[in-house]
Order: sequence, then structure tokens, then C-alpha cells
Amino acid sequence: MKQFVIDGNKVVLSVSNPDTRVDDAEFEENEVYAIDIVTSTGEGKPKLLDEKQTTIYKRAVDKSYHLKMKASRFIFSEINQKFPIMPFSARALEEKRARLGLVECVNHELLQPYPVLHEKPGDYVAHIKFTVLLMPNGSDRITFHPLQELQTTKTVEDPEIKAWLALGTKSKKKGGGKKKKGKKGAEAEPVEATNGATPQEQD
Repeated sequence: MKQFVIDGNKVVLSVSNPDTRVDDAEFEENEVYAIDIVTSTGEGKPKLLDEKQTTIYKRAVDKSYHLKMKASRFIFSEINQKFPIMPFSARALEEKRARLGLVECVNHELLQPYPVLHEKPGDYVAHIKFTVLLMPNGSDRITFHPLQELQTTKTVEDPEIKAWLALGTKSKKKGGGKKKKGKKGAEAEPVEATNGATPQEQD
């Protein structure tokens, strides 16, 4: 990720094919990565069925185009004023012109849509995303939402994959506090752990 750009230059794909080939890249300290996971109970190939179901968009700050339609220019101007960086809902725009103007903006890549994905009827699709910061002492997950507890019907058998999954995305924090010195002849009070670290970790 880059500042104001969700999809940066470096991409790591879980499944590659000729249509989605990306360049090789190396991880570096202080980089931020978005871990984007889409899974389903079906064939694992979620698709966009109806573009009208998409209601969330984001301004593509690196794209420019001279819009032809008056409604598109009106909506695009409103987006630049109210939502120049962060994603927004189409409901936040003026209702009458929004849908018509958004289509031209999306067609010319001025807006990045966040589509609603579907599988076959009866199947479920889950989209999970969180952010990881690469630090010198390991990786830290800095944005996430608690996941709903589910019972899986599949298990990972490959020992190498199990070892990778066991690493997690959260590194141990180093404590920043110092032990308080007790008065002479008195017992020192126990030190409270901060940031989830034990007193031993703080030292």
C-alpha cells in the first residue's frame, strides 16, 4: 500500500494464472501490506452478477479523464470535495444524478468499485481484509475486525503450510516502562504489564 493508494506496486497472489501475472518483489521494512482474502462455500470463483448492486467506490487518485456528461462532472466534483481519498457509499451523493454519473466515472477508471460478489444460489461468499506493517522485529497487524467464529469442514494437512499459519501476523511488543524503585526497606510493588506484555518482556 502507498499513501492514498490501496493497491501499491508490489502484489503477492495466492493463485496465479496468465491473466493475473505480477512481477517478483521483495518485502522491505516499514512497508504496509493489505491482506485480502475472498473465500466461499462454492467453487471458490466469486463473480459480479449485477453492477447495480455495487454501492461502495473509491477515487483513483492516479487517474484523470475529461468527463463528457454533465451529470458525471457534477458527481465527480462532489466526490473530489467530500471523498477525495477514502471509500464512500453512493447513498452519500445526490440521489438523482449519482448512478448515471458514476457509470462514466467507473468506465474511465476514475473510481474504483467495490463489487458485491456471488457464487451459485445457496453458497456463501466471505471477504476478509486486514493491514500488516513490516517492522524490524516482525510483522504487526494494525487494522482488523474480530472474525465470526465458524466451524470448518476442511483441515490443512501440509506440515509446511501449518508451520506458516502458526506464525500469525502479530509480533511481540517491547515494553516501554521501567520498574519503579521501592523505598528503602520496603518491598517493591509488582510492575503492571503494558500492551499485553509480561514484566519479563518489558525488560
